[in-house]
Amino acid sequence: MDMAADAAVIKQHLIDPEICIRCNTCEAICPVNAITHDSRNYVVKADLCNLCMDCISPCPTGSIDNWRMMPRAKAYSIEEQLTWDELPAELSAEELAAFGVSEGEVEQAAQASPQPAVDATGQAPFNSAAYGATQPPWSAAHAYTNLYGPKAAEKSITATVVGNVRVTEVGKDYDTHHVVLDFGAMPFPVLEGQSIGIIPPGLDAAGKPHYARQYSIASPRNGERPGYNNVSLTIKRVLEDHQGNPVRGVGSNYMCDLQVGDKVQVIGPFGASFLMPNHPRSNIIMICTGTGSAPMRAMTEWRRRLRASGKFEGGKLMLFFGARTKEELPYFGPLQNLPKDFIDINFAFSRTPGQPKRYVQDVLRERAADLAPLLQDASTCIYVCGLKSMEEGVVLALRDVVQNAGLSWDAIGPSLKREGRLHLETY
Repeated sequence: MDMAADAAVIKQHLIDPEICIRCNTCEAICPVNAITHDSRNYVVKADLCNLCMDCISPCPTGSIDNWRMMPRAKAYSIEEQLTWDELPAELSAEELAAFGVSEGEVEQAAQASPQPAVDATGQAPFNSAAYGATQPPWSAAHAYTNLYGPKAAEKSITATVVGNVRVTEVGKDYDTHHVVLDFGAMPFPVLEGQSIGIIPPGLDAAGKPHYARQYSIASPRNGERPGYNNVSLTIKRVLEDHQGNPVRGVGSNYMCDLQVGDKVQVIGPFGASFLMPNHPRSNIIMICTGTGSAPMRAMTEWRRRLRASGKFEGGKLMLFFGARTKEELPYFGPLQNLPKDFIDINFAFSRTPGQPKRYVQDVLRERAADLAPLLQDASTCIYVCGLKSMEEGVVLALRDVVQNAGLSWDAIGPSLKREGRLHLETY
């Protein structure tokens, strides 16, 4: 046995199962596919993680911000991590020494640098997540986060259901609800682009309390009803998994079936980067599918209220909204009533009978002449929200818009991240 190899120490990246809300942000953004999950825990593969830190800032709870110095041969396996309800204690210097690990090896591992991700050919593959900003626009309002949660002073907060309305056509399979929660006298400040966690009642199949399900807030900062301490959510009833197999989503069905007057347990709010700009003449490009429209509705409504009050000299608003059909599109009717000089709305339907499939990235390319100058403008912020499968196509379409306009994506792409202008929230 090679004792030196066994004694080598690594800085093992771990996720705290106590405060993780299973939002999938870390797995979606990891460029080396080192993060995976089962029905309960998100975990990190020690043999794949290169400590690039891409997943750190986007995590809304800080559950991702954990490491343990471990002998390589004793690193926690995926199977072990999936059974955890809490993180194990750190190994002491004496315990590490017992495995043949010296203080110098621990110090060297602590200072380990990230290794670049490459594909089988040795080249770095296109990584759409690499362009997603982890900081908010410079003019975004200050976001309050983690006021209520597993390790906060207040474990959770009770909200009352004051509204539950279906926002897709009745009789269709795509059942999406607009749910309004009121917090009464308890403080719960939120901003457009933030999310909350809902804790379904009861126990899971293992006899443990259900973990919180995360939902983006669909209402502006001053409430679904202006001046009230309430928020709205856009929730699709989940009746099948991504492979089309029947499954009844615990959180979504619980929320969609709520009645006015019911009480729900809430943690959060979460999110400090997917926030809208507030400076005058700032432009917002919103790209979404399905319930990814929730933060876009919040941003649009806040701009609409500011415009109505005469307090904001707004820039351009563009919305690219995708669904299989218009009947499955949440808020389709209200969107039609927004003034054309206020917002430029573009729909993409992929399953309209007798029509070719169109996706949001197709419409982005069609509107290239209008998008190119906006992407150059430092006052423009772009928000992408929806299924993970759309992310790469959208970022590639943005790259095509830039390059076909004779501009440099190598210059503009990184600036979108650096300046907090391109925000990706896919799942």
